[in-house]
Amino acid sequence: MTQRSAWRFWAWPSELRDQGILGINRRNGRFILPMNQRKFYPRVDEKHLTKKICHDAGIPVPDTYALIEKNGDVRRFLEIIGDRTDFVIKPAAGSAGRGIMVIARHNGQEFFTSSGQRYTFAELTYHMSAILSGLYSLSGQPDLAIIEQRIVCHETFARICQGGTPDIRVVLYRGVPAMAMVRLPTQASRGKANLHQGAAGAGIDLVGGCTFGGVCQDRAIAIHPDTGHPIAGVQVPFWNDLLQASMRLADNLELGYIGVDFVVDATLGPVVLEANARPGLNIQVANRHGLGPRLKHINAQPPERFLRECRHELIAEVARI
Repeated sequence: MTQRSAWRFWAWPSELRDQGILGINRRNGRFILPMNQRKFYPRVDEKHLTKKICHDAGIPVPDTYALIEKNGDVRRFLEIIGDRTDFVIKPAAGSAGRGIMVIARHNGQEFFTSSGQRYTFAELTYHMSAILSGLYSLSGQPDLAIIEQRIVCHETFARICQGGTPDIRVVLYRGVPAMAMVRLPTQASRGKANLHQGAAGAGIDLVGGCTFGGVCQDRAIAIHPDTGHPIAGVQVPFWNDLLQASMRLADNLELGYIGVDFVVDATLGPVVLEANARPGLNIQVANRHGLGPRLKHINAQPPERFLRECRHELIAEVARI
Protein backbone atom coordinates (compact mmCIF):
# COMPACT_ATOMS: atom_id res chain seq x y z
CA MET A 1 0.00 0.00 0.00
CA THR A 2 1.42 3.38 -0.94
CA GLN A 3 1.66 6.23 1.55
CA ARG A 4 -0.98 8.14 -0.42
CA SER A 5 -3.54 5.32 -0.23
CA ALA A 6 -2.93 4.90 3.51
CA TRP A 7 -4.40 8.31 4.36
CA ARG A 8 -7.96 8.29 5.70
CA PHE A 9 -10.31 11.17 6.47
CA TRP A 10 -12.28 9.08 8.97
CA ALA A 11 -11.59 6.78 11.92
CA TRP A 12 -12.72 3.28 12.80
CA PRO A 13 -15.04 3.03 15.85
CA SER A 14 -12.32 1.15 17.74
CA GLU A 15 -9.89 4.01 17.09
CA LEU A 16 -12.36 6.57 18.43
CA ARG A 17 -12.99 4.41 21.50
CA ASP A 18 -9.25 4.15 22.12
CA GLN A 19 -9.12 7.95 22.09
CA GLY A 20 -11.78 8.12 24.82
CA ILE A 21 -14.64 9.17 22.53
CA LEU A 22 -18.00 8.10 23.97
CA GLY A 23 -20.44 6.70 21.42
CA ILE A 24 -24.21 6.72 21.70
CA ASN A 25 -24.59 2.98 22.37
CA ARG A 26 -21.98 3.01 25.14
CA ARG A 27 -23.48 6.17 26.59
CA ASN A 28 -26.93 4.59 26.72
CA GLY A 29 -25.87 1.16 27.94
CA ARG A 30 -23.22 2.06 30.52
CA PHE A 31 -24.31 5.42 31.84
CA ILE A 32 -27.90 6.43 31.04
CA LEU A 33 -29.70 3.12 31.63
CA PRO A 34 -27.99 2.30 34.96
CA MET A 35 -28.06 5.86 36.32
CA ASN A 36 -31.35 7.35 35.10
CA GLN A 37 -34.47 5.69 36.47
CA ARG A 38 -37.35 5.89 34.00
CA LYS A 39 -39.77 7.14 36.67
CA PHE A 40 -37.72 10.36 37.00
CA TYR A 41 -37.67 11.21 33.28
CA PRO A 42 -40.74 13.49 33.47
CA ARG A 43 -38.68 15.78 35.73
CA VAL A 44 -36.62 16.77 32.69
CA ASP A 45 -38.89 15.90 29.76
CA GLU A 46 -41.63 18.26 31.00
CA LYS A 47 -40.08 21.72 31.18
CA HIS A 48 -42.71 23.22 33.48
CA LEU A 49 -41.97 20.43 36.00
CA THR A 50 -38.22 21.12 35.71
CA LYS A 51 -38.93 24.79 36.46
CA LYS A 52 -40.93 23.88 39.55
CA ILE A 53 -38.06 21.75 40.84
CA CYS A 54 -35.68 24.66 40.21
CA HIS A 55 -38.00 27.06 42.07
CA ASP A 56 -38.20 24.72 45.05
CA ALA A 57 -34.38 24.41 45.11
CA GLY A 58 -33.80 28.17 44.81
CA ILE A 59 -32.27 27.90 41.32
CA PRO A 60 -33.08 30.84 38.99
CA VAL A 61 -35.24 30.12 35.93
CA PRO A 62 -37.03 32.42 33.46
CA ASP A 63 -40.40 33.65 34.72
CA THR A 64 -43.37 31.77 33.28
CA TYR A 65 -45.95 34.19 31.92
CA ALA A 66 -48.57 31.64 30.86
CA LEU A 67 -49.25 28.02 29.92
CA ILE A 68 -51.16 27.60 26.67
CA GLU A 69 -53.15 24.39 27.14
CA LYS A 70 -55.92 24.56 24.53
CA ASN A 71 -56.71 26.30 21.27
CA GLY A 72 -59.05 28.67 23.06
CA ASP A 73 -55.98 30.03 24.85
CA VAL A 74 -54.26 30.48 21.48
CA ARG A 75 -57.08 32.71 20.24
CA ARG A 76 -56.73 34.81 23.41
CA PHE A 77 -52.95 35.11 23.08
CA LEU A 78 -52.75 38.90 22.76
CA GLU A 79 -54.90 39.22 25.87
CA ILE A 80 -52.72 36.72 27.71
CA ILE A 81 -49.39 38.47 27.02
CA GLY A 82 -50.82 41.90 27.79
CA ASP A 83 -48.31 44.71 27.35
CA ARG A 84 -45.22 42.48 27.23
CA THR A 85 -43.08 43.35 24.22
CA ASP A 86 -40.78 40.30 24.27
CA PHE A 87 -41.20 36.68 25.31
CA VAL A 88 -40.30 33.09 24.43
CA ILE A 89 -42.67 30.39 23.18
CA LYS A 90 -41.52 26.81 23.76
CA PRO A 91 -43.07 23.33 23.82
CA ALA A 92 -43.23 21.85 27.32
CA ALA A 93 -41.98 18.46 26.09
CA GLY A 94 -39.77 19.54 23.21
CA SER A 95 -36.15 18.57 22.55
CA ALA A 96 -33.06 19.75 20.63
CA GLY A 97 -34.38 23.31 20.48
CA ARG A 98 -37.26 22.34 18.20
CA GLY A 99 -40.34 24.56 18.37
CA ILE A 100 -38.73 27.35 20.39
CA MET A 101 -39.53 30.85 19.16
CA VAL A 102 -37.89 33.92 20.71
CA ILE A 103 -39.87 37.09 20.10
CA ALA A 104 -37.83 40.26 20.63
CA ARG A 105 -40.52 42.81 19.65
CA HIS A 106 -43.99 43.04 18.18
CA ASN A 107 -46.85 45.45 17.45
CA GLY A 108 -49.71 42.99 17.91
CA GLN A 109 -49.81 42.04 14.22
CA GLU A 110 -46.18 41.49 13.31
CA PHE A 111 -43.75 39.58 15.55
CA PHE A 112 -39.97 39.68 15.12
CA THR A 113 -37.54 37.10 16.46
CA SER A 114 -34.18 37.96 17.98
CA SER A 115 -32.57 37.16 14.61
CA GLY A 116 -34.93 39.53 12.75
CA GLN A 117 -37.28 36.94 11.26
CA ARG A 118 -40.84 38.22 10.86
CA TYR A 119 -44.06 36.34 11.69
CA THR A 120 -47.65 37.44 11.28
CA PHE A 121 -50.11 36.90 14.11
CA ALA A 122 -51.69 34.07 12.08
CA GLU A 123 -48.30 32.36 11.72
CA LEU A 124 -47.61 32.77 15.43
CA THR A 125 -50.92 31.22 16.46
CA TYR A 126 -50.44 28.40 13.93
CA HIS A 127 -47.07 27.67 15.55
CA MET A 128 -48.66 27.45 19.00
CA SER A 129 -51.39 25.17 17.67
CA ALA A 130 -48.69 22.94 16.20
CA ILE A 131 -47.05 22.76 19.64
CA LEU A 132 -50.37 21.76 21.23
CA SER A 133 -50.83 19.03 18.62
CA GLY A 134 -47.52 17.46 19.69
CA LEU A 135 -45.51 18.30 16.57
CA TYR A 136 -42.40 19.08 18.64
CA SER A 137 -42.92 16.78 21.63
CA LEU A 138 -40.60 13.86 22.30
CA SER A 139 -43.33 11.25 21.95
CA GLY A 140 -45.60 13.02 19.47
CA GLN A 141 -48.31 13.30 22.12
CA PRO A 142 -50.37 16.49 22.70
CA ASP A 143 -48.29 19.12 24.46
CA LEU A 144 -48.42 22.49 26.21
CA ALA A 145 -46.89 25.77 25.04
CA ILE A 146 -44.95 27.70 27.67
CA ILE A 147 -44.80 31.48 27.37
CA GLU A 148 -41.87 32.71 29.41
CA GLN A 149 -39.46 35.56 30.03
CA ARG A 150 -36.90 36.36 27.35
CA ILE A 151 -33.40 36.42 28.82
CA VAL A 152 -31.12 39.37 27.98
CA CYS A 153 -27.68 38.15 26.97
CA HIS A 154 -24.75 39.13 29.19
CA GLU A 155 -22.49 41.62 27.42
CA THR A 156 -19.53 39.20 27.65
CA PHE A 157 -20.95 37.23 24.73
CA ALA A 158 -21.96 40.19 22.54
CA ARG A 159 -19.01 39.80 20.15
CA ILE A 160 -19.24 36.05 19.69
CA CYS A 161 -22.89 35.43 18.92
CA GLN A 162 -25.21 36.52 16.13
CA GLY A 163 -28.94 37.12 16.30
CA GLY A 164 -29.67 35.20 19.48
CA THR A 165 -28.70 34.27 23.02
CA PRO A 166 -25.86 31.79 23.65
CA ASP A 167 -26.33 29.03 26.17
CA ILE A 168 -24.00 26.91 28.27
CA ARG A 169 -24.37 23.16 28.64
CA VAL A 170 -22.88 21.24 31.55
CA VAL A 171 -22.88 17.44 31.43
CA LEU A 172 -22.90 15.92 34.94
CA TYR A 173 -22.28 12.35 35.97
CA ARG A 174 -23.20 11.24 39.49
CA GLY A 175 -23.66 14.92 40.35
CA VAL A 176 -20.15 15.90 39.19
CA PRO A 177 -19.64 18.24 36.20
CA ALA A 178 -17.72 16.20 33.61
CA MET A 179 -17.64 18.54 30.61
CA ALA A 180 -19.05 21.92 29.55
CA MET A 181 -19.43 24.00 26.41
CA VAL A 182 -20.92 27.27 25.24
CA ARG A 183 -23.15 27.22 22.15
CA LEU A 184 -23.12 30.41 20.09
CA PRO A 185 -25.90 31.42 17.67
CA THR A 186 -24.98 32.19 14.07
CA GLN A 187 -26.79 33.44 10.99
CA ALA A 188 -26.93 29.84 9.76
CA SER A 189 -28.65 28.71 12.97
CA ARG A 190 -31.13 31.62 12.75
CA GLY A 191 -30.27 32.74 16.24
CA LYS A 192 -30.67 29.26 17.78
CA ALA A 193 -27.96 28.00 20.14
CA ASN A 194 -28.00 24.48 18.72
CA LEU A 195 -24.99 22.87 17.03
CA HIS A 196 -27.19 20.65 14.85
CA GLN A 197 -28.80 23.78 13.40
CA GLY A 198 -25.52 25.52 12.58
CA ALA A 199 -24.51 27.22 15.84
CA ALA A 200 -20.85 27.40 16.87
CA GLY A 201 -19.54 25.76 20.02
CA ALA A 202 -16.51 26.08 22.28
CA GLY A 203 -15.30 24.01 25.18
CA ILE A 204 -15.14 25.51 28.68
CA ASP A 205 -12.43 24.78 31.22
CA LEU A 206 -14.25 23.30 34.20
CA VAL A 207 -11.99 24.94 36.78
CA GLY A 208 -11.57 28.48 35.47
CA GLY A 209 -14.63 28.84 33.23
CA CYS A 210 -12.63 30.06 30.23
CA THR A 211 -13.49 29.03 26.65
CA PHE A 212 -11.11 27.19 24.35
CA GLY A 213 -11.15 25.48 20.96
CA GLY A 214 -14.15 25.89 18.71
CA VAL A 215 -16.34 24.03 16.22
CA CYS A 216 -19.05 24.94 13.71
CA GLN A 217 -20.83 22.54 11.37
CA ASP A 218 -18.34 19.79 12.26
CA ARG A 219 -15.28 21.91 11.40
CA ALA A 220 -12.72 23.24 13.85
CA ILE A 221 -12.82 27.05 14.04
CA ALA A 222 -11.00 29.75 15.98
CA ILE A 223 -13.24 32.76 15.25
CA HIS A 224 -16.99 33.22 15.13
CA PRO A 225 -18.12 32.70 11.49
CA ASP A 226 -20.22 35.88 11.47
CA THR A 227 -18.58 38.35 13.85
CA GLY A 228 -14.95 37.42 13.19
CA HIS A 229 -14.03 37.57 16.88
CA PRO A 230 -12.03 34.80 18.60
CA ILE A 231 -14.23 32.41 20.55
CA ALA A 232 -11.42 31.11 22.76
CA GLY A 233 -10.23 32.94 25.85
CA VAL A 234 -13.66 34.25 26.92
CA GLN A 235 -14.27 34.14 30.66
CA VAL A 236 -17.80 32.91 31.40
CA PRO A 237 -19.37 35.24 34.01
CA PHE A 238 -20.52 33.76 37.34
CA TRP A 239 -18.84 30.44 36.50
CA ASN A 240 -18.67 29.10 40.06
CA ASP A 241 -22.32 30.04 40.66
CA LEU A 242 -23.26 28.21 37.47
CA LEU A 243 -21.41 25.05 38.52
CA GLN A 244 -23.01 25.14 41.97
CA ALA A 245 -26.48 25.50 40.42
CA SER A 246 -25.84 22.58 38.04
CA MET A 247 -24.83 20.29 40.91
CA ARG A 248 -27.78 21.36 43.06
CA LEU A 249 -30.20 20.66 40.22
CA ALA A 250 -28.63 17.26 39.48
CA ASP A 251 -29.11 16.30 43.12
CA ASN A 252 -32.76 17.39 43.10
CA LEU A 253 -33.56 15.66 39.81
CA GLU A 254 -32.09 12.37 41.13
CA LEU A 255 -30.74 11.50 37.68
CA GLY A 256 -27.15 10.30 37.47
CA TYR A 257 -26.35 11.36 33.89
CA ILE A 258 -27.77 14.66 32.70
CA GLY A 259 -27.10 17.81 30.73
CA VAL A 260 -28.15 21.16 32.17
CA ASP A 261 -28.53 24.19 29.90
CA PHE A 262 -27.99 27.70 31.23
CA VAL A 263 -28.10 31.22 29.89
CA VAL A 264 -26.22 34.03 31.62
CA ASP A 265 -28.60 36.95 32.04
CA ALA A 266 -27.23 40.50 32.13
CA THR A 267 -28.69 41.06 35.63
CA LEU A 268 -29.79 37.69 37.02
CA GLY A 269 -26.61 35.75 36.27
CA PRO A 270 -26.92 31.99 35.46
CA VAL A 271 -30.50 30.95 34.70
CA VAL A 272 -31.53 27.34 33.97
CA LEU A 273 -33.28 26.86 30.63
CA GLU A 274 -33.79 23.11 30.80
CA ALA A 275 -32.27 19.77 31.70
CA ASN A 276 -31.87 16.67 29.55
CA ALA A 277 -31.62 13.02 30.55
CA ARG A 278 -30.12 12.12 27.15
CA PRO A 279 -27.67 14.96 26.42
CA GLY A 280 -26.01 14.78 23.00
CA LEU A 281 -22.39 13.82 22.50
CA ASN A 282 -21.26 16.74 20.32
CA ILE A 283 -19.95 18.38 23.48
CA GLN A 284 -16.91 16.14 22.87
CA VAL A 285 -16.38 17.82 19.49
CA ALA A 286 -16.57 21.29 21.04
CA ASN A 287 -14.05 20.24 23.70
CA ARG A 288 -11.91 18.22 21.26
CA HIS A 289 -11.76 15.61 23.99
CA GLY A 290 -13.58 12.37 24.81
CA LEU A 291 -15.94 11.95 27.76
CA GLY A 292 -14.97 8.33 28.36
CA PRO A 293 -11.86 8.80 30.56
CA ARG A 294 -13.57 11.47 32.66
CA LEU A 295 -16.61 9.31 33.37
CA LYS A 296 -14.34 6.37 34.18
CA HIS A 297 -12.42 8.50 36.70
CA ILE A 298 -15.64 9.67 38.37
CA ASN A 299 -16.90 6.09 38.60
CA ALA A 300 -13.73 5.00 40.38
CA GLN A 301 -14.20 7.40 43.32
CA PRO A 302 -15.29 6.32 46.82
CA PRO A 303 -18.73 7.50 48.04
CA GLU A 304 -17.38 10.24 50.32
CA ARG A 305 -15.96 12.13 47.35
CA PHE A 306 -19.47 12.76 46.04
CA LEU A 307 -20.44 14.91 49.02
CA ARG A 308 -21.19 18.44 47.84
CA GLU A 309 -18.31 19.96 49.78
CA CYS A 310 -15.83 17.50 48.22
CA ARG A 311 -16.83 17.76 44.59
CA HIS A 312 -14.74 20.81 43.64
CA GLU A 313 -11.54 18.88 44.21
CA LEU A 314 -12.94 16.08 42.05
CA ILE A 315 -13.92 18.57 39.33
CA ALA A 316 -10.32 19.82 39.22
CA GLU A 317 -9.11 16.23 38.73
CA VAL A 318 -11.61 15.62 35.96
CA ALA A 319 -10.58 18.81 34.16
CA ARG A 320 -6.97 17.62 33.99
CA ILE A 321 -7.85 14.34 32.27
